[in-house]
Amino acid sequence: MNNDRYTHGHAEPVLRSHRWRTVENSAAYLKAHLVGNQAILDVGCGPGTLSVDLARHNVGGRVLAVDRSVEVIEQAAAANPDEPGLDIEFAVADVYSLAYPDDHFDIVHAHQVLQHLTDPVSALVEMARVCRPGGIVAVRDVDYASMFWAPQSEALSDWLTAYRAVAAANGAEPDAARHLRRWAREAAVGRVTPSASTWCFADAESCVWWSGLWADRVEQSTLTAQLGEHGVDVDDRRSMADGWRVWGADADAWFAMVHGELIIEVD
Repeated sequence: MNNDRYTHGHAEPVLRSHRWRTVENSAAYLKAHLVGNQAILDVGCGPGTLSVDLARHNVGGRVLAVDRSVEVIEQAAAANPDEPGLDIEFAVADVYSLAYPDDHFDIVHAHQVLQHLTDPVSALVEMARVCRPGGIVAVRDVDYASMFWAPQSEALSDWLTAYRAVAAANGAEPDAARHLRRWAREAAVGRVTPSASTWCFADAESCVWWSGLWADRVEQSTLTAQLGEHGVDVDDRRSMADGWRVWGADADAWFAMVHGELIIEVD
């Protein structure tokens, strides 16, 4: 099992955002390739909500959803809905060393995973290894430098600077979206089709939700301790969290971010 440090961790406010993810809001670029009767590997599945939605789109097929965290896999398996025809399994796995044969899956998918890895190129090579020739490796990652919001907030600016410092110290790449094409070229595993899409929170309900989960992440997650390691003390963290909540309650609140996407047709 690799020793990469996951910047976010799996505290409740992190899983709260992960459970929101669906094919429609987080993997729309892949929808045209979900034709059913496929074997799909979902890498870094977290609580498995997106994995379950992939299974719903994969009529007659199966989904294996994996994560390196034993705890989050247990939670995902326990929460797995009992739906007729839904063929999904959860397991612990390491993206750098997947315990599956060569050419085993039709689609290997990873959402918001490569940004947290110290060696994303090796991860892509391994994901392609277990994907059949002509199959698809599909990855989507955010670019933190693309985040913008209104009204302007010093607290959010401080948060973004601090988050980027923590991620970089972990050997991760918070601006992963802009590097996806280069990583795929270095992995040299197939033909690449790049695209991009956004998340945008710009209504009262979504802004309160988004701001609340980030305020809680600052104060109640693995990130909390890591911010402390980088000199962001309790008062600073409280200021960031309060700033998030103030921003989210503003009638004019707007937040958007760009995600890079790749469809890699495996050689």
